[in-house]
Amino acid sequence: MKNVTDSFLSLGYWSSAGSFGFNTDILATNPINLSVVFGVLIFFGKGVCASCLLNDLLDNRKQKILKTIRNSEELRGIAIEQLEKARARLRKVEMEADQFRVNGYSDIEREKLNLINSTYKTLEQLEIYKNETICFEQQRASNQVRQRVFQQALQGALGTLNSSLNNELHLRTINANISMFGTLKEITD
Repeated sequence: MKNVTDSFLSLGYWSSAGSFGFNTDILATNPINLSVVFGVLIFFGKGVCASCLLNDLLDNRKQKILKTIRNSEELRGIAIEQLEKARARLRKVEMEADQFRVNGYSDIEREKLNLINSTYKTLEQLEIYKNETICFEQQRASNQVRQRVFQQALQGALGTLNSSLNNELHLRTINANISMFGTLKEITD
């Protein structure tokens, strides 16, 4: 108590001195500071409980945090739904792409086989046409050679006959040919 009275005496001392300074005695200045703080709190906080105010602030903050968490959970749920829908669409598109790829490959293979088969058939037909053309040309060449040989033989025979043929020989040849034709006619009848 002596310290408290000393602090009040020191206030009087300082005021009479006319100067301002710091009191370094912590035990003497703490009760004064606390009484000033309590006085200000009581004056300005009439009817307001500091713990009630703090509880209200904490409750408001808690409600905001819970609301934010709920909103985040709702947004997370919506995002998960959208992700699942996107994954389902992706799987569907991948399956369609795989099906198109498989169908495309099978169509390509089928077209390739059709083209190969068509080419083989065309080559076979060309080979047949080539062989037929070769046979035809060989027969034609053979016929031309025969005709020439026959014409040359006939010309040679006519030339020989004309040079060595007289009327009597000519009549015998005609009679021999007529008898040959008569024999052939009897055979064919």
